[in-house]
Amino acid sequence: MIHLVALALPIGAHLGGWRHPDAFHHTVGDLEAQLHMIELAERGKFDAYFLADVNSVKHLNNRELFARNTPTARPGGYEPLTLLSAAAMRTKHIGLVATATTTFEQPYTLARKFASLDLISHGRAGWNIVTSGYPEDANNFGQEVMEHDARYRRATEFVDVTIGLWDSWAPDAFVQDVTTGHFLNPDRVRELNHDGEHFSVKGPLNCARSPQGHTVLFHAGQSEVGRELAAKSADCVFFGATDKDIAKSIYDDIKGRMGKYGRSPEELKMFCGIMAYPGKTIEESDTLIAELDALIPDSHGVAMLSETVEYDLSQHPLDDPMPFLPETSNMIRSVRKIFNDRIRKNPMSIRQFVRQVVPGLGHPIFKGTGPQIAERMIEWHEYGGCDGFIVLSGVAPGGLQNFVDLVIPELQRRGKFRTEYEGTTLRENIGLPMPRSDWD
Repeated sequence: MIHLVALALPIGAHLGGWRHPDAFHHTVGDLEAQLHMIELAERGKFDAYFLADVNSVKHLNNRELFARNTPTARPGGYEPLTLLSAAAMRTKHIGLVATATTTFEQPYTLARKFASLDLISHGRAGWNIVTSGYPEDANNFGQEVMEHDARYRRATEFVDVTIGLWDSWAPDAFVQDVTTGHFLNPDRVRELNHDGEHFSVKGPLNCARSPQGHTVLFHAGQSEVGRELAAKSADCVFFGATDKDIAKSIYDDIKGRMGKYGRSPEELKMFCGIMAYPGKTIEESDTLIAELDALIPDSHGVAMLSETVEYDLSQHPLDDPMPFLPETSNMIRSVRKIFNDRIRKNPMSIRQFVRQVVPGLGHPIFKGTGPQIAERMIEWHEYGGCDGFIVLSGVAPGGLQNFVDLVIPELQRRGKFRTEYEGTTLRENIGLPMPRSDWD
């Protein structure tokens, strides 16, 4: 069974997506556009809908790039948990996954917010664990950027504390017995009393236990410490790979680390990112990609890629070889590793690299008819490269609509994707066991 998560931005995931004639227009402040995408993903029986997030506005230092907007800038979005709480009222089955940072949040308030979304949605919440290395984010909290490995030490403790808080109450703690007058059982709650390097938290959490045990934990870090955090604590991993061999190497590496934490590989689902362009014909798919790519001047693509990798590519002629990028950056290292892997396998010029990478935001492009895309997805899955995919769409809402109408039926026809949701919680639908708890 292939699992699917949608990352379908209303502005589209292609750099020129919001300008396409078939795109949503004027999406800033348009709640209905965002809810339409989530409802569309639920109609397609996706496991979850994922909202990426940052805590600042990007590209202010590059006025041209800033004015044009990029899918990663997020100058006019919503706070994810607020949006997903609204989505919980309009959906019944799809998981609702939000990004929140361990670098600037506090475990108690984050645990409370996600526990609330979990209860509001009847067990469909997911937390994408990130650490924040953007200087713009740190400045909004009156802080300096924390060193990469130090961020992950804080994150590891943060996750442990949050899980401990989610375990404050036993499933049967709130008896609410009107006959005895006992609203709760005092023997079925406990304080956490955590006192660690970064946090001192007494507990208990003032929010009941989730129907799915606790919020499903997602993570995307691909540095050494990021992979260790995933192997130790994550339920799901998002990762990027430009081909199925690289995907399999990442998949095997992270799952191979789980044994030392007393976990089996079945306790973790791994999702590889893809940019999907389904069409009724291959010509229709190719035409859409060409139309979108025509909306990106080379200078715009170079500027966006330079911001992403923290290296000014404009200092080189466009037809110079694409340079290898340092993987020791304090920012997001996984992106640089993905790009370097691609360059090693297929050296190319900066111009060629920009034209290959920017349209897919660094993800492999799956294009063609529904059967063609489904076949490639099945190939990667059966090769052992992933448990499923996080699906991005270049233009919204048509990209996700085409995926639901053209690719999903083909996956279902071949017995590789559900026809109905299996359970009532995200954990059940994604095929994850209930988390271990001292209350069991």
